[in-house]
Amino acid sequence: MMQTDVLVVGGGPAATWAAESAVTAGARVILVDKGYCGASGAAAASGNNLWYVPPGPKREASIRKKADQAQGLVDQEWMERVVSTTWDRLFDLSDWGYPFPVDDDGIQRRSSLQGPEYLRRMRRRIHRAGVQILDHHPALELLIDADGVVAGAAGIARQDGGRRWEIAAGAVVLATGGCAFLSGTFGTNPDTGDGHLMAAEAGAELSGMEFSTHYGPSAAWGVHTKGRMLQFATLYEADGARIDIPPGGSVRGIAMAREIAGQQVFASLEGVPENLRDMMRYSQPNYFVPLEKAGIDVFRDRYPLRMVYEGTIRGTGGLRVAGPECQTTVPGLFAAGDVATRELITGGISGGGAYNGSWAISSGTFAGRGAARFAAARGLRTAELRPDGRVGLRPERSGTAEPELADELITATQDRILPPALTVRRTGEELLITEKITDGLWQTARAELGGRTDGRDALRDRQAAAMIAHLRWITASALYRRESRSMHRRLDYPELGDQNYRIVVGGLDEIWNRPETGADERLAS
Repeated sequence: MMQTDVLVVGGGPAATWAAESAVTAGARVILVDKGYCGASGAAAASGNNLWYVPPGPKREASIRKKADQAQGLVDQEWMERVVSTTWDRLFDLSDWGYPFPVDDDGIQRRSSLQGPEYLRRMRRRIHRAGVQILDHHPALELLIDADGVVAGAAGIARQDGGRRWEIAAGAVVLATGGCAFLSGTFGTNPDTGDGHLMAAEAGAELSGMEFSTHYGPSAAWGVHTKGRMLQFATLYEADGARIDIPPGGSVRGIAMAREIAGQQVFASLEGVPENLRDMMRYSQPNYFVPLEKAGIDVFRDRYPLRMVYEGTIRGTGGLRVAGPECQTTVPGLFAAGDVATRELITGGISGGGAYNGSWAISSGTFAGRGAARFAAARGLRTAELRPDGRVGLRPERSGTAEPELADELITATQDRILPPALTVRRTGEELLITEKITDGLWQTARAELGGRTDGRDALRDRQAAAMIAHLRWITASALYRRESRSMHRRLDYPELGDQNYRIVVGGLDEIWNRPETGADERLAS
């Protein structure tokens, strides 16, 4: 069994900022990633806008504006901490060599980052700082000590025959991303909710799971949901008639409504000014490659759109933050990035882009420092560690699962979350149907899923269990919030109601909900 002070699970921005912050605080740090740290995940595959506002009146106005949009669910103290920490940490990133563009006055423009270059710099930074990086080492379960404190994790080495690894740690930071249910959105295949499941098994609470209805527009055969590219788009019907976008409307909104109605929408970037076209190709090359391979000139031709589900990546929900250092409700366990709720800074509005990008930097910083402090205070305890994983690893029935069971469970779960008609326009009736179906899926998974000796099969089984659990939390929270607020829309409760509070959810075999109380909020602050 390997040993370390802080174990970081994940390999994206939040994970690398957490690792950097912990090692800078004097901790020994190991980082384990499901893929290759610096190249896997949603951020590495895209551009990353940031909430980068200088101190003073502009920052105060930005915070007020976002708070007004969030319909009462944000915490302004957290907003101030995040925007301030982002501002400070980007100076560090500049010092580490990130090539920020410079304006005509010689001032660096730090409001966005190119994902591949950003993550390459972060990997190099933590490697040089002494972090031990274990690529292709997905975690499958947490390790718990005799006091009920999270004290490590276990998983498999994918490129070493799927052998099992175990790491004892003084504290663990989960930075495993959100969950897109394998919808195919570019860069999100590692994001299957594994960290949420591991945390919930240890007793962690979640929050904001009803705010999980975000879709991004993509070419019909593509996976690149670059909404910013389509801000310049002209939309057309299948017969070539132009679709007018009304004041306050958006390409995303029209494409979503048409998809729910079963109507195809086409887009063209023919209206993009000539002087912006090269810049667009440079900033988002992945958007253009599949279209050009299909022989489409996006600045001349029309191409069909579809909406791709982005779940709790561009949604808001995740593990409930129970302290200023991004502690979860389980001792020894910290959360950073999309695995944690972002309601504190965005409410129920998508944090996609600027806010999620800044949350990754800031929450990673808070969690890494907090985990280092926790580990230093408590010390490393390796005696009597028990593996905590259950569903998908240790089925109740003896024997091993049928090889196709995991895929069958995943497909059945996707059928109740990926269609926009079920997710964007919710009704109590459909939610209750989903609840019944997913309760049955969970019972099947609990009884039969797991027990396979090949580590890669075990990973697939755990992914299936995590996605079922994720949808059960989403469904329970959507049923509990009997109103329409932010991205959560109920056709049977179409008005904004009086549930002006965050909704906590937890449990595995039995799902429960409750309002977040004032005591919870004081603890988190």
